[in-house]
Amino acid sequence: MNYREEQRQRAVSTRDDLFKDPGAGLFFGKARDFVLKDPSLNLWAGIRDDVKEHFAANGIAWWKGTETDPTGHLLSSQVACVNHLYPLRQRGDVATSVLRHIEPTIVEALPVGAGFVDFEYIGSRQYMKEPAFTRGANCTSVDAVMLGVTADKEVILLLIEWKYTESYSPVNLYIRQRSEVYDPLISSMDGPFVKDVTL
Repeated sequence: MNYREEQRQRAVSTRDDLFKDPGAGLFFGKARDFVLKDPSLNLWAGIRDDVKEHFAANGIAWWKGTETDPTGHLLSSQVACVNHLYPLRQRGDVATSVLRHIEPTIVEALPVGAGFVDFEYIGSRQYMKEPAFTRGANCTSVDAVMLGVTADKEVILLLIEWKYTESYSPVNLYIRQRSEVYDPLISSMDGPFVKDVTL
């Protein structure tokens, strides 16, 4: 059994107790035991209303959700990311502690907009020549973003990509036309990519 199936079985086995929801919500038009009938229950109760308000006010789309609710899919990476990180939005002390564990030179978390973390971040400029510039749908976005500052006043932007049960095959999916978009960004001296990174 692979990790995704293990997590699916785990979610279904705890669904009734944790969510008080019988499952059998629709996903791709079919009732599934790992999808909640009430998708709003997929968000932790302590942040649920605030998250929904924040996403709506900022035009952030829910993956396979509706305009007002997330997906009921219990293995959604977007929902997992929000449930884990959203509580940091109004807690600078906790956000600072998290950032220090990622980058020890950070002395303080800085706000990103109205909180210390934000979601489906696209920045203020369209780099990828995509047809849309909307958060969370039809546009390249970062799952979550945080800012920190060092004692030397250097501001560090942390881009967070959140995965839960996704898997990727080793098949080469290179698309030549995309090089026309990416190559100039990668090689430009004033582009968004850091040069000469050593690992």
